[in-house]
Amino acid sequence: MTPTMEFLQQLTFASDAAMLALSGVGCWVFAGFCLVMERLRNARRSLERLERVGWVPWTNLFVGAAIIGGGLLATSLPVVLGNL
Repeated sequence: MTPTMEFLQQLTFASDAAMLALSGVGCWVFAGFCLVMERLRNARRSLERLERVGWVPWTNLFVGAAIIGGGLLATSLPVVLGNL
């Protein structure tokens, strides 16, 4: 089998704790993206650009994703570390 197929097979049959850990990492990656976008928005702080409809509350998304990701990782940590 190819390495991609082996990875997909391991992902398909992963435990619930491993899936929680992967979801937590995904939330933290999204939180990192939100942090970068917030810094870019602050670097280009033009009042007329901020007043346009459609800007995203990056700070709130960052905090929410970081808290959810941390909770998922903390929940899955004992089982994932026990399987190593």
